Amino acid sequence: MAKDVERGGGQNDPAKLRAADADRQQVAERLKHALDEGRLSLHEYDDRVRRAYESTTYADLQPLVADLPMPGLSAADLEARRRADDRRVARRMPMALTVLWIIWSSIVAVNLMVWVIVAATTEGDLYFWPIWLAVPGTALFATTVGVQAARRGRRR
Repeated sequence: MAKDVERGGGQNDPAKLRAADADRQQVAERLKHALDEGRLSLHEYDDRVRRAYESTTYADLQPLVADLPMPGLSAADLEARRRADDRRVARRMPMALTVLWIIWSSIVAVNLMVWVIVAATTEGDLYFWPIWLAVPGTALFATTVGVQAARRGRRR
């Protein structure tokens, strides 16, 4: 029992923790910004602020601002962020291609190091045999370009 009191009553869920006056004030400020931006009516603002100051836990405060964007963000800003996120996801390579590029570049690095060591320890001209790794690299590049083009075409 004493250990439960020391740990805050055994509560592990942060939403069940008691909110401070500063937390209630922060929610009230966010509601004021929403009122100023025209996102809340005066009646809804009054109701939410009253409930904010009556709140005792974070779980009571969270629903009051859950449907509001951060202050200063307009619908156009939110839409621009969503489109930017969609473009970032579309540019991302599939995991299989990423793994293939890592494998290919590792093989190229090992072959170049071996060639450099052999060239440094032998006399005379040495054939640059790592050039043959450009063939699978070219095929991998063509595959990557094709996959990315297909993904772009599918999203449009």
